[in-house]
Amino acid sequence: MNAGPVEAGPVEGQDAVHGGSVPRRAGGRLPGPLRRARIFAGYLGLLGVLGLVAALLVTGAPRLANEFADDGMRHDVRGLPYQVRDLTYTADQDAIQSPDAHLAAAQLDRYRQKLPGPLPSLVGQQWFAGRIGPKDLGVAGDAPSLRGSCRPELQLRGQVDVERELRVVEGRWPASRGGIEAALSREAAGILGLRVGTVVVLSGRFAPGPVSVRIVGLYDPIDPAAPAWDAIRLAEVPCSDPAAGTTHRAALLTDLSGMTAAGGRLGLTYEWRYRVDEERVTTADIPEVLTAIAATRRTPPERGLALATGLDNSLTRFDGQLHAVRALLAVVQAGILATLLGLVALAAGLAVQRRREEFTLLRARGAAAVEIGARTLRESVAVLPVAVLAGWLLGRLAPGRPAGAEPLGVALVAVGTTLAIPLLAMLSQRRASFVGRRRDLVRHRPSVRRLTAELFVLLLAVLGVVLLHRRGLSQDSGVDPYLVSVPVLLAVAAALVALRLVPWPLRQVGRIAARARTVVPFVGLARAGRSAPVTVGPLAVLVVAIATGVFTSVVTSTVAEARDRVTDQEIGADARVIGSYSDQATADRLAALPGVSAVSPLAVEVGQPLRSPTPNLLGGRDLGQTQVLVVDGPSLARVLAASGIDVAVPAGLAAPGRIDGPVPALVSPEVAEAVGAGAVTEVQGRRYEFRVDRVASGFPGLAADVRRFVVLPWQALPVPQFQPIRSNRFLVAGDGFATAELAATVDTAQREYLATVLGQPVEQVRPQTPVSVATWSAHRQALERSGVNRLLSFTFGTGVAGATALALLAVGFAVLAEAPGRGRMLSRLRTMGLSGRQGRGLLVYELAPLLGVAVLAGGLVGVALPRLLGPALGLSGFTGGLPARIHLDPLLVVGVLLLVVVALVAALGVENLINRRMRLGEVLRLGEEN
Repeated sequence: MNAGPVEAGPVEGQDAVHGGSVPRRAGGRLPGPLRRARIFAGYLGLLGVLGLVAALLVTGAPRLANEFADDGMRHDVRGLPYQVRDLTYTADQDAIQSPDAHLAAAQLDRYRQKLPGPLPSLVGQQWFAGRIGPKDLGVAGDAPSLRGSCRPELQLRGQVDVERELRVVEGRWPASRGGIEAALSREAAGILGLRVGTVVVLSGRFAPGPVSVRIVGLYDPIDPAAPAWDAIRLAEVPCSDPAAGTTHRAALLTDLSGMTAAGGRLGLTYEWRYRVDEERVTTADIPEVLTAIAATRRTPPERGLALATGLDNSLTRFDGQLHAVRALLAVVQAGILATLLGLVALAAGLAVQRRREEFTLLRARGAAAVEIGARTLRESVAVLPVAVLAGWLLGRLAPGRPAGAEPLGVALVAVGTTLAIPLLAMLSQRRASFVGRRRDLVRHRPSVRRLTAELFVLLLAVLGVVLLHRRGLSQDSGVDPYLVSVPVLLAVAAALVALRLVPWPLRQVGRIAARARTVVPFVGLARAGRSAPVTVGPLAVLVVAIATGVFTSVVTSTVAEARDRVTDQEIGADARVIGSYSDQATADRLAALPGVSAVSPLAVEVGQPLRSPTPNLLGGRDLGQTQVLVVDGPSLARVLAASGIDVAVPAGLAAPGRIDGPVPALVSPEVAEAVGAGAVTEVQGRRYEFRVDRVASGFPGLAADVRRFVVLPWQALPVPQFQPIRSNRFLVAGDGFATAELAATVDTAQREYLATVLGQPVEQVRPQTPVSVATWSAHRQALERSGVNRLLSFTFGTGVAGATALALLAVGFAVLAEAPGRGRMLSRLRTMGLSGRQGRGLLVYELAPLLGVAVLAGGLVGVALPRLLGPALGLSGFTGGLPARIHLDPLLVVGVLLLVVVALVAALGVENLINRRMRLGEVLRLGEEN
């Protein structure tokens, strides 16, 4: 008969958790649920901590991920040149039938408002300008720089409100009334030899007549880095005749009236430029921004307008990387969340197991299983939702945008943790049993239902791997929950297989241990074998945690190793110096600098022709173009060895001595397929014949994304004395050198060489290519900072740290699960003379098989996952251009072994704490019937 609700609980004065005592309340009694919640505060507190951590992870991790993703996108957008970053409408004055620049300028706000949403609200700055030239614009005048074969390139430009960005230092600002007036920057005036009062004559190819422009003022920009100067800055450009060297491109600024007057003769181009403020854009806005840019390309605000921008291409590339790294993050989060959910189930199961006697008494008094569930639910509701709420509030403190599914995730965590104990309590009391039994001695064949469930998990894991190979992790529709959970399914499947295989070898080892004189190994191994079915939960959780941590570590080391290879190839030494052409003595100057141990000169030529060989090296069949790298083989070998780069220079490139016939060359696979046995290429205006000696996909000194290249040995080329090959790149090995000294040395050398060629004083020569120095470490760090790499690093760090912490928690649960039975056994054995040290050894022998199996199964799954998933991970998108090769860091093995040691030490600490709380001397009297 159902007797209704019964207030049954632990024996008064006895702690149901550890057998300790509970202090009596001085006055008044708490309500029943709160009183029981206080008694079982240990288990509810443990569940509360797990719920708090889960809510914190569900809330804070997506916010941090969004923050890193948004920051990476803004960093990339901020570094784009203005031609790519800005949305610029261009139109000829005839196309839009607006010869007056003032009328065209008035359309600036109207065109912005006609941009498709959300672009109008994202625009932070906007500019209007009318320009003439510099293309197809002739320049003449009385100044010396305006005469000769290499004249400067000038554009006449009128830009609205540009006078607010400058300070007039000589003369006045233009006011074109009777004639066209203009202002010039003081820097450009000094270089070009122009001054206030100079008249510049501009003429167009199809213009009816020239236009005279008088310079009436010189100015300095208030902020030279301001975006208003993007199209106006002084720039160095090559002359139309390459032998004449370089000249400069500058802008003559006039007012809109001057632009209208000049446009009537020379033709006028209008520009309406809109800058998207990267601070207003998030990665969530990328799809809408791409759609809006595509729409405005198809239908501009007015006929005759053409949109020029590369922002959509840049955002598309970033979005592709973002999809890939978010898929990786989802895999890591799935592993950590699965481990957390497993720990929640273990904690709830532990609480139900400790209260078995209470629930059995309630059932004996007529309570139904639903009433037991309702009883425990009232206790959980008083504590666990508050803990989840605290985790949610803490997660909200993390910077970044919340995920769209955040409320649903927090609600699921709250419901899951709150219902864990009531559901398990009802399931455990579906069939009332009033007889105690030892679960570790029950041996039976697994039921058909259980075998079917285990086979179903295996099938899901195998099917998931197949689908991942076909579909990949990153998809346009978002993250597929099933696909990202495949690593978890594989880990669980490995745990199930290990559980089936472990008992037999443990029994065999236990038989051997039984022959030893000491009893500790035999008893520990026997308990490990008997409790294997009992510890299936901790084992599965531990395998998932270790698999997640090992998988994340392997992916981390794979990406890091690939980036090291990229840096080795692109830098090729401790430092790489790029500049214009210089003579052979430059390498000796660099070698004489402090801290430099070896230097190798290179000559890099881009876009050189490939032709089939003929007897006179002329007139062969066209085989396309290639990048040519001329290296001094012996010095390059010394630099690579001194820099510690594990790349061997092929013997054909390193052999000394000049060769009069075809020289041996290293070529890329694409070039090898095109040229066959050999071909003819060009280096600095002279043709050289080569034969294919070696084929390789990369070479030190070349960018990782170069697919067509030819590497020639400098020392073997038949270079004539009257036309030597000039180096424009240097690889430097050493330690402690100053990059500023490297740059200054090469800059001086290239100025001296160019001054000799042009016959000009060194101080007046400005080489076309400024000197740049890149060190190995700086280039390697740049690969870490670019794009979505901060988000990738956050993913890896979260995976390793979270998996390690949760693995230790799983070991603690394994200790707690068998604490009462182990306590009774230790109490009995101590009456027979077992020492405390032997008691700790007993725990080690009992846990070592569990940890060993978990580490082996989880480690194998973690190492195999990158290979099983293969291209689905998309790791090559984060390596800088080279394919990612799965790499296992030897330190990972050391880290896993260290984790085992730490887990055993932590287990001993937990065991010692439990033994003190349980007071082993009383264990034989408390629950001895079990």
